[in-house]
Amino acid sequence: MFSSLTTKLAMRKVGLSSDSLDFNSSSKSSKPNDGSVPGLDELEDSNGGWPAWMSTKKLPLTAQAWLSPVPPPVPVAECPKPGDLAPLDRDRQLIFGGGKPVIVLFMRCVGCAFAQKSFLALRDLAIKNQGKLTCIAVSHSSREATKKWVDILGGAWNVEIVIDEDRAIYAAWGVGLGTVWSMFNPTTQMQGWKEKGWLGIKVANSLQRTGSLKPDGTAPAVGGDMSDGPATVMGNKWQQAGLFAVDGRGTVVWGAKALRGDDVMDLDAAAAVLGF
Repeated sequence: MFSSLTTKLAMRKVGLSSDSLDFNSSSKSSKPNDGSVPGLDELEDSNGGWPAWMSTKKLPLTAQAWLSPVPPPVPVAECPKPGDLAPLDRDRQLIFGGGKPVIVLFMRCVGCAFAQKSFLALRDLAIKNQGKLTCIAVSHSSREATKKWVDILGGAWNVEIVIDEDRAIYAAWGVGLGTVWSMFNPTTQMQGWKEKGWLGIKVANSLQRTGSLKPDGTAPAVGGDMSDGPATVMGNKWQQAGLFAVDGRGTVVWGAKALRGDDVMDLDAAAAVLGF
């Protein structure tokens, strides 16, 4: 699956060697994949062909971000349509209907060049419409990694940052995982190779230097590492992005979900629907 030249180039761009996700014949399962993240379940299976001493926890954080994540704690709902009330997440982190319109950006993992473009466009929009529009960026990467990434980009300014490591808010809004095609189609791979804005390795290295990670480079036991899955410090590459516009009454008036990994969310269209 990961043998094509374009795939190897794309993996190198995000900090993976060409054999990081290569499985030997004994680790490949004969059962068909279910379509979302094929081949990666074997990597997390203790009997999947890896030596007994090797754990996915030993992989670099940038590599763990490619592993199939644990499911969110709530089922992934359908995306809200225009006219629907804004979904209520489990912990009520997003509240609407206060009279001010809101734009909500669900980001891919920190370090993603395409998430960076969407976030910077949201920040520009928030600065331009300060006091009139609320802009929220939801991150499923750890608080430490998200803060470092945002700091590298010059700060959040007027954007509210919401951390959703277990992806419960994502699920409530119908923003789930992408497919293999959405990640490894030729267009996405080519765009990924051309892009210069990848910051994942820089963020991971910074967390290591500042003591946010263990000395061996793995995630801490709490606050960004789930015992039954790969580390969530850097988020997950398979997570989709999404963008929604909500009016002052709490009604969704526009929404879109990324179809490909390289999609940059259309902030201009969301703002135009709200009259900005």
